[in-house]
Amino acid sequence: MSRSIRPDAVLVQAVIAGALSFAHLHDLAEAAGQTGWKAWAYPVSVDLLLVAAWHRLRTARRDRSAWTWFVIALTASLGANIATAGLLDLAHVPAWLRILVAGWPALAFLGGTLLVHSPAASPAPAQPADEETAPEVEMHRTDEPIPDSGQAATVPELSPAARQPASNAPAVPAALLDHARKIADAHRASTGSPMSAGALSARLQLPAPMADAIAAELQLT
Repeated sequence: MSRSIRPDAVLVQAVIAGALSFAHLHDLAEAAGQTGWKAWAYPVSVDLLLVAAWHRLRTARRDRSAWTWFVIALTASLGANIATAGLLDLAHVPAWLRILVAGWPALAFLGGTLLVHSPAASPAPAQPADEETAPEVEMHRTDEPIPDSGQAATVPELSPAARQPASNAPAVPAALLDHARKIADAHRASTGSPMSAGALSARLQLPAPMADAIAAELQLT
């Protein structure tokens, strides 16, 4: 079963516009002194440069060079259409227009070469859609240590003078001695008996020389 051919209005319009522009470029080149096959080569050159610039713009929208050559080719095509609409005497073409027509082949060759051989900006590699980023895990503790009021006690920070070798009697800081005295008094008040030196040493968790020195100051046995 054959399909019915439906003409595309845009395609038909493009063919008509291209044919008219092609004819206008040919007439202008011929009026400027380019006869024979040379006059037919000019519209081909303009259209090829226009197509090359448009193709480059499709892949690199921000390419200034492609935009420049596209505007140049479009200006040449529109200029030929306007010049052959009765605004220019084709029998007496001005000298500057003859110069432009004669220099067009070199300009078109330069533009086509730059468009074809200029490197295009490579797009940034897209990240695969199925690749998922590992979620960030916050590592922090939400619980707080609960002090034991019956067993644990905060020990004041010892000065360097309190950390001495076992062979010498260490000097007991006044704050640490007051703290140990409060512990001993609390033990006496709760139990009715004095606190032993071993129990005070285990409670304070201090080195043996320092614990013995505190026990001696408090006269504990």
